[in-house]
Amino acid sequence: MKKVTKDNPLPLYHQLKEILQEKIDNNILVPGDSIPTERELCEIHNISRMTARKAIMALVNEGLLYREQGKGTFVADFEPDIKYQLSKLKGFTETMEEKGLESTTKLLNFEIKSATKKIKKHLQMPEAEDDIIEVKRLRSVEGEPFALETAWLPYDLCFSIDEKLIKDNSLYNIFKRVCNYQLDYAKQTIEPTILNDYESDLLGVNSDQLALLFRRTTYIKNDRIIEYTKALYRSDRYKHELILSC
Repeated sequence: MKKVTKDNPLPLYHQLKEILQEKIDNNILVPGDSIPTERELCEIHNISRMTARKAIMALVNEGLLYREQGKGTFVADFEPDIKYQLSKLKGFTETMEEKGLESTTKLLNFEIKSATKKIKKHLQMPEAEDDIIEVKRLRSVEGEPFALETAWLPYDLCFSIDEKLIKDNSLYNIFKRVCNYQLDYAKQTIEPTILNDYESDLLGVNSDQLALLFRRTTYIKNDRIIEYTKALYRSDRYKHELILSC
């Protein structure tokens, strides 16, 4: 194994990260292989435990490694299973169906409640309206937890939606077929985030694993917002693909 050196201008942790990543890129370490422990890396490279941990966590956060408590750190199957092109407004269920994948939904919570000031602002609700529907769902693909989603809907537009309807249907299909709304467009942002214990338990991953946080605001005609959603996607199973034309 190459060793880090203080003669190199790069930080020691970054040198170690590159050494480990090179082994992964060259298939010397393959998915499922364990890497040396932090203690072993310290002995091999004559570095501190903090330096070794920082290098490992950088690779964990990139989805190249994953940690199992009490077992060790392993090489991830880091090529995500699903690529999603950012071009059309589609719901989760429709996206998976187009790829020939079976998706299921577990309803975690359905509640009609008063909107917080922040959610009311996101939904751009009329001053006289305060009630929203909050829907929390765990989305799975081929039986494996995949995404954790929370959606907020303005009650005055979605009063015909109830818990039973949400359990059995795609939310976008409900908008179209039950509420008779034609979806116009959506604004979406994507950012990295670290999962907390509750989120990681539901998604079946470690609590320090990197995830992708999606925030989507969906509009119907007249620029009225029908939905504001925050969704956490497992970064080891999902990535977005952009096709750029000249």
